[in-house]
Amino acid sequence: MTRRTFFLSPAGLLVAANPDPGFRLVDVTQQAGIRFRHNSGAFGAKHLPETMGPGCAFLDYDGDGWLDILLVNSMDWPGHKRQRSTLALYRNNRNGTFTDVTQRAGLALEMYGMGVAVADYDNDGFPDVLITAVGQNRLFRNTGKGSFVDVTEKAGLGGRSAFSTSAIWCDYDRDGFLDLFICNYVKWSPEHDVFCSVDGRNKSYCTPEAYHGSTCWLFRNRGNGAFEDVTAKSGIFDSNSKALGVAMLDHDRDGWPDLFVANDTQPNKLYRNMRNGTFEDVAVASGVAFSEDGKARAGMGVDAADFDNSGVQGLAVTNFDNEMIGLYRAGTGGLYADIAMKSGIGAASRNSLGFGCAFFDANLDGRLDLVAVNGHIDETVRNISRNHGYAQAPHLFLNDRKGGFHDVAAQLGAGFAEPKVARGVAYGDFDGDGDLDLLITTNQGPALLYRNDVTSENRSLRIRLTGTKSNRDAIGATVRMTTPDGTQSRTVKTGGSYLSQSEMAVTFGLGRRDAAGRVVVEWPSGLVQEFKDVKAGAYECTEGKMMRARERY
Repeated sequence: MTRRTFFLSPAGLLVAANPDPGFRLVDVTQQAGIRFRHNSGAFGAKHLPETMGPGCAFLDYDGDGWLDILLVNSMDWPGHKRQRSTLALYRNNRNGTFTDVTQRAGLALEMYGMGVAVADYDNDGFPDVLITAVGQNRLFRNTGKGSFVDVTEKAGLGGRSAFSTSAIWCDYDRDGFLDLFICNYVKWSPEHDVFCSVDGRNKSYCTPEAYHGSTCWLFRNRGNGAFEDVTAKSGIFDSNSKALGVAMLDHDRDGWPDLFVANDTQPNKLYRNMRNGTFEDVAVASGVAFSEDGKARAGMGVDAADFDNSGVQGLAVTNFDNEMIGLYRAGTGGLYADIAMKSGIGAASRNSLGFGCAFFDANLDGRLDLVAVNGHIDETVRNISRNHGYAQAPHLFLNDRKGGFHDVAAQLGAGFAEPKVARGVAYGDFDGDGDLDLLITTNQGPALLYRNDVTSENRSLRIRLTGTKSNRDAIGATVRMTTPDGTQSRTVKTGGSYLSQSEMAVTFGLGRRDAAGRVVVEWPSGLVQEFKDVKAGAYECTEGKMMRARERY
């Protein structure tokens, strides 16, 4: 007889549990020493940006091999000052705890921050930080001595005011230097705030239809520490966009990075890299611009990954409530099919308002799973709709290896399943045990760190790449790992999710196997490296050199 267990759902219903997912997510925020609370600056005027942030990132800012945490914060509005709120940088103590080093790192700065993108744009071996904001975005160069300096003006990024959201680093021209793509939302300022109301009397947060769109920006890295604005001549300029999320993928499989942009109430964009410094929007022709019924949805977060082990990246896009998550599987001829309903993700996400999302192998079984965090934009939603709460439970869709997914969030621990007003989510192995942990931010609330405890005997193979001819972070490199169970592929990337960034090392689940028969690394420079019989564990791979193990687990 098969034993079945039951659990209480967030709605208080007794529900039959799925089989054991093989991992748990334990809230270790307090014991890790993460003391952070997001300040939206809300004081009753209901300014549009208040409900949108914040983002977060895993990064190794000091180069010691252990992941640190960066949390973005906003601030009080001018004329309504109540508290000081800055970015927060937490250094990993290598024992499960973190120390707040924001001040000594030179990041104790106030700005109306939204998102973060991390990469080594100057190829000096240390990760630099781009913070997007309402107003002036800021670029912080890592000195390599445990601190950062603001180089916004020096880099040619100053003098630009916008409502910026997500950002991504990628080497779109493959010259070995990372370029910068920044999403902008709408044309908004406190002086031009629009009065919106549900009941005709009280002000509510406006939908983006109340404002004009704003083009995204593309900056080409000159290789000398400065950037050139190539937005117009690259074909990216589009004043109708209302962009919230961006992901890198190789749509046409030509080895050149393409860009997918999630737009809110406007058609999504899929910018195909024409390999000559320009892009062409092929979203409509590819089937990713609209929902299946031909409507532009409220795209928030996005991630791109080979979630079906086909060797080709698909897409996940979070949307507003009643719109469902879009799950696009790549087909032939550059076309995508939205398989959200068929996969089980569509119906399960219909009542959720999704923000951050990310593909990662949560239980290390060799198939990518999908985490999506949720939360409404206005606390008064509880007075309007019985189906949609302000705080909402996250989803963790486990890949069933047969083309379907099922939500196991409620089986992973009460802390994780608890409803939140969540925004950003990122993954990374902060404790060095080989599985991927989660970092979640909430609007006007705490950041939450969840340690992944894999309860099965599944193993992982983790590889950190360092470019020499390619950009140093190896962004755009693809790694393929083969076992008797098939071939998995991962791409080194920044961005994705929503306003957030996960670690750049790639992680493969081996299941119960103790080695991969073959690992192939395809570098942006065109170099291909192949390794045989690679044991489970953590490795470093430098372009043109052999792998070497890092004995940590």
